[in-house]
Amino acid sequence: MASNRKPTIPAQLPDEMPRAGNGFTGGIGLLIVKLLGWRLEGEFPPEKKLMVALAPHTSNWDFVVAMPFIMALKLKASWLMKREAFFFPFKNLFKWLGGIPTDRAAAGGMAKQVASQFRQNEKMWVAITPEGTRQKTARWKNGFLRIAYAANVPVLLVAWDFPTKRVVVDSLYRPTGKLDVDMQEIQKRFHKYQGRNPENQTDFVDVP
Repeated sequence: MASNRKPTIPAQLPDEMPRAGNGFTGGIGLLIVKLLGWRLEGEFPPEKKLMVALAPHTSNWDFVVAMPFIMALKLKASWLMKREAFFFPFKNLFKWLGGIPTDRAAAGGMAKQVASQFRQNEKMWVAITPEGTRQKTARWKNGFLRIAYAANVPVLLVAWDFPTKRVVVDSLYRPTGKLDVDMQEIQKRFHKYQGRNPENQTDFVDVP
């Protein structure tokens, strides 16, 4: 008799997704996901280049949950890191893990630097947490929107929902360049999800 239970990881993934790892690391990631009792819901879009906004970010447990999913998907996820951290003997390791060195003092700012990285790579998904902190904050940082608009790439919204133990691929959003409008729409889409420490979540303004 066929089971109606959904697979923990989707069987079909888009060819456009940047990949890393192998069968062994993927298997370890899948095992950890199953032991934690979590599930991935939603479909990844066939996009070679994305900003991935992960929220609500309220605990170090967010990354404990996210990393095995990344391993299980064999996803090469890039992330931003201060340029000063890329020193010997860690420079090549950080780059291999997906780290992108950034210089906040450089002309044009971070958006220009990361947009340049997007142009240099055939496939690149850059993950970022808009809150920028695990603590309660009045406003989300709009850097990810500035980067996406400068690089002309969409933003994939991915949520942790701790009460239901789901990582949800929610939707794809294409920035308009109007930061306040874009941010309000994105926060509206995240509003229904709950982090591990809900008291640390942002109190969204004007979000129904």
